[in-house]
Amino acid sequence: MFTSEIGVVEEWLSEFKTLPETSLPNYATNLKDKSSLVSSLYKVIQEPQSELLEPVCHQLFEFYRSGEEQLLRFTLQFLPELIWCYLAVSASRNVHSSGCIEALLLGVYNLEIVDKHGHSKVLSFTIPSLSKPSVYHEPSSIGSMALTESALSQHGLSKVVYSGPHPQREMLTAQNRFEVLTFLLLCYNAALTYMPSVSLQSLCQICSRICVCGYPRQHVRKYGGASSRIPISSGFMVQMLTGVYFAIYNGEWDLAQKALDDIIYRAQLELYPEPLLVANAIKASLPPGAMKSSKEGTRCIQVEITPTSSRISRNAVTSMSIRGHRWKRHEQPESSTAAAEAGVLVIPEISVTHVSGERPGNGEKGRALGDTDAQQHMQGVQETATDPRSESRGLPELRRQKSVRKMMEDGMSTAGRVQF
Repeated sequence: MFTSEIGVVEEWLSEFKTLPETSLPNYATNLKDKSSLVSSLYKVIQEPQSELLEPVCHQLFEFYRSGEEQLLRFTLQFLPELIWCYLAVSASRNVHSSGCIEALLLGVYNLEIVDKHGHSKVLSFTIPSLSKPSVYHEPSSIGSMALTESALSQHGLSKVVYSGPHPQREMLTAQNRFEVLTFLLLCYNAALTYMPSVSLQSLCQICSRICVCGYPRQHVRKYGGASSRIPISSGFMVQMLTGVYFAIYNGEWDLAQKALDDIIYRAQLELYPEPLLVANAIKASLPPGAMKSSKEGTRCIQVEITPTSSRISRNAVTSMSIRGHRWKRHEQPESSTAAAEAGVLVIPEISVTHVSGERPGNGEKGRALGDTDAQQHMQGVQETATDPRSESRGLPELRRQKSVRKMMEDGMSTAGRVQF
């Protein structure tokens, strides 16, 4: 460590000791923005022989039991690195150099297994049922489910899994080591949304290191340090996958995908079915390319949800469709329209005689009949012009209207000059 980094850590140690109780919330809020302090604390934890390791672990434990939420999360962000350092030292059988780290992990564990009144906690988890819809699936998309007597008896019943009460531990042994570490990683995953990017990077890196340490893939990854194989449990690997899955969609695509591959590699060597099932399900759901998402803020998994309300059919009868059907009766045949657009004048056929054979006088009735037909045709032209679909026809439609109007004028004048 550099002298400046040591000075930052020593200042942090002395500052908290002289801090009054009233200033604790403000101090906790500003603490997460000190990036230089966080990086310096990581370097202290990564050096088991450092003289600052013991006072740093002691102060992190004081943060955790202070009751301040921000200070608790500040300690939790170092939990993956603390777990890796403890496992690496334990694999090298140099247990004495990890005494302060072990004490910190045990202190956090014993605080988490009890509530504020000192009673043991019992955690419950509800297993979702595929017969009920969720944000991830619709029962109708799965297919028909056979309604057997057994299925009907279990319909609507939710399965609840309980965890606890957990016993208090005074020391970590080979028998209870991963029981404690798995529970600690569970507490870390419960606060994943509050963890900074440097903590997620540390989580992905320690997952890869733990899984490949002592195996041929360690040389491929070019990981130095511990070379002994680290024993690992199936439940601990499932908790690692939970954090890695979150890191994939929150800006750490490269490191998280590498950690996922290393976990699958170790699970195949150990023949653990649970982590293999979870890891392969995660890998199958990943997008084909790298996610170009910002590291600021959380990201969500895009899920297509079936709408609850029925959609309106495109062929439904509406006021616009009725109006459009009405205007079709007033439109000219295609042949007449094409002739009008080509400039050919089509003279309408006008009848000037009655069916009864009566003789009109001086063309008055013929003029009246021509006037009536002209008014009807003009009304049809005006109604056609108001059709919103005709506005898109442009200049050819205007020419057709002018030709029809000219035909009406010629017809009216011809009807007035008819002599018998």
